[in-house]
Amino acid sequence: MKRRDILKSAAAGAAVLAAPAIARAQGSRVLKFVPQANLSSMDAVAGTQYVVRNAALMVWDTLYGVDSSITPKPQMCEGHEVNADFTTWTFKLRPGLKFHDGETVTTRDVLASLKRWMVRDTMGQIISARLDALEALDDRTFRFRLNKPFAKMLFALGKSNAPVAFIMPERIAKTDPFQLIKEYVGSGPMKFKTDEWVPGARAVFEKFDGYAVRPEAGDWVSGGKRVNFDRIEWIILPDAATAAAALQNGEVDWWENPISDVVPLLRKNRNLNVDIGDPFGNIGSFRMNHLNPPFDKVGVRRAIMLALSQSDYMQAVAGDDTALWKACPGFFTPGSALYTEEGGDALKGPRNYDAAKKMLAESGYAGETIELVVPVDVAITKAEGDVTADLLAKIGMKVDYVATDWGTTGTRRAKKDPVAQGGWNIFHTWHAGADCINPAPYTALDAGGDKAWFGWPKSDAVQAAIGEWYAAPDLAAEKAAAVKINRLSFENVTYIPTGFFLQYTAWRKNLTGVVKAPFPVFWGLQKT
Repeated sequence: MKRRDILKSAAAGAAVLAAPAIARAQGSRVLKFVPQANLSSMDAVAGTQYVVRNAALMVWDTLYGVDSSITPKPQMCEGHEVNADFTTWTFKLRPGLKFHDGETVTTRDVLASLKRWMVRDTMGQIISARLDALEALDDRTFRFRLNKPFAKMLFALGKSNAPVAFIMPERIAKTDPFQLIKEYVGSGPMKFKTDEWVPGARAVFEKFDGYAVRPEAGDWVSGGKRVNFDRIEWIILPDAATAAAALQNGEVDWWENPISDVVPLLRKNRNLNVDIGDPFGNIGSFRMNHLNPPFDKVGVRRAIMLALSQSDYMQAVAGDDTALWKACPGFFTPGSALYTEEGGDALKGPRNYDAAKKMLAESGYAGETIELVVPVDVAITKAEGDVTADLLAKIGMKVDYVATDWGTTGTRRAKKDPVAQGGWNIFHTWHAGADCINPAPYTALDAGGDKAWFGWPKSDAVQAAIGEWYAAPDLAAEKAAAVKINRLSFENVTYIPTGFFLQYTAWRKNLTGVVKAPFPVFWGLQKT
């Protein structure tokens, strides 16, 4: 019996029985939600895992927020003023902003939060490099004074991909940006219930009655975040059959990312809705550590590309339904204005294992054991890790398959140590298509060496091309820069895209207001 048939049979069997460990969802004031992975942290500045960002979006707010057209709108801010050459940006906070501990949000909190964020975020680092001063003019007004123009300031402050420019109390924001915060006080619509947090099992959020709701309708992370629940409970269910049964039996209200194998079963249930969760989709990621041998050698990284089959990865992740995935020999989101396949020929056509073996030998691969870190509690990374283990064996590389969980991977991938001291060679993840439409939110594309994202790729040529995109005066110039970025990123093998795929989301029909977005949007939802 095939793995997919086993999963379908298990889900169907589990649906017959109530899952005894989960209480039935309580009334219209409590929402029970199954997230994509375990919540092991709450710091979306020090880390970049989507599940952490998704939780943090409820607890903290941002100065600006992007809407569904990916346009930044005022959020905590009343508005801003900017001079003609984009070197002086002045912002004013809305009145009435309160933290969960009752303290008023002031510019002291804003400045401390932005300084911590600028250390970790790619756009923040660009701002920091151009910064003459970040100063408070009064308790509600603050100003950036830059020595070079930065026209994309509003997007930097409002983007939703981590590291996110969340505003925290000054005392928390003074935490070392490379250390996780230990106190979870924000000014967002929900408070985090630390006393009910059981990593691997449950996380609970409670409505913050003091939240200053904007008057506009909520749209992604902009506008009025009106939460209609007293409690939102995250129930961690990594087993697909258990999650499917819980949703069908009404023990949970919403499953963020059901795997495609169980979707036919869910669609047969007249009490459920099943749809594509995010039309921007995702780009799978084969991430190598450029600091540790053998992937410090560009020839070794290129040899992997010669053998890597995107269709193998996408079938493992999304199944045989080609409406859910496509090959993606480019770094930008397919269908977006900047999408190009320039330089991506190495991912096209038949795979050549013999050529890959030859290139490995010529590039100096000395038989090192590859430390492949695989989070087996997340379906996407488990599927990709399995394909990679098989791929590396086919081209003669020794593999240590390290089965772990997503939370541990989040900690380990930040280590720059040699493998023998707890470091790593490869891990898998995915990047939301909304984060890959251009270089600004695209943390994984950065090739700034020590300051780059995990794997720490370095290429001055890639960085210069990204700089050309930032300086582009119009879309034509942005496209020209994107072509260069794509080609140079393939030459450097900053990372290897494993393909483009869509994911489902599923919820009970008595839950209304579910929107399509790169993250679960909890405001505007209602349950009858």
